[in-house]
Amino acid sequence: MNLVATLNRRFAHLLRELAQFGSVGAIAFVITVGIGNGMNSGLGMGPLTSNGVATIVATTFAYLANRYWTFRHRDRTGLGREYVLFFALNGVGLVITEMFIGFTHYVLGLTGPIAYNISLVIGTGVATLFRFWSYKKWVFLPASAPPVDPASGLPEGPGVHAATSARAMHNGHNGSSGRLGHPLDQDAAGDYAQFS
Repeated sequence: MNLVATLNRRFAHLLRELAQFGSVGAIAFVITVGIGNGMNSGLGMGPLTSNGVATIVATTFAYLANRYWTFRHRDRTGLGREYVLFFALNGVGLVITEMFIGFTHYVLGLTGPIAYNISLVIGTGVATLFRFWSYKKWVFLPASAPPVDPASGLPEGPGVHAATSARAMHNGHNGSSGRLGHPLDQDAAGDYAQFS
């Protein structure tokens, strides 16, 4: 019975995260479509430029909403680190969407607003699946995640912290030098405390 309750809690938690992520994504999509169509149809800008500018605006909104609402319960590993990774992964998502738009516009020769919006919806759907997976894996880390490597901004692999701690103990340190990016060390430095 304990296993069933645990699975039920995890599934309910995942559904809640997906619903919140979906809500943020829907609003970001409206921002993208509104600005993209306004620039493409209203201002006569190219489809890729229009979508690129619209995506930057929507991504800024999405980062703030996901950090402070969808994934607020997850570790905070530094606003700068999260913001850079979030935008980098959104860049990959943008490339995915741009491939669908570019293929429709330049390869298929479908240049009207309906073709633009259909390719935008399909591309955004594929990119959204990638974003949800990648945010949970690299940006908004679970509380049990390994410490973050201060040089790369990515989580350290298993055993890296133990080796770092052993090396620090051998050198006469308390072991915290290998965990500078870890939230508990940031808290001690006062960086983490301002966001909690």
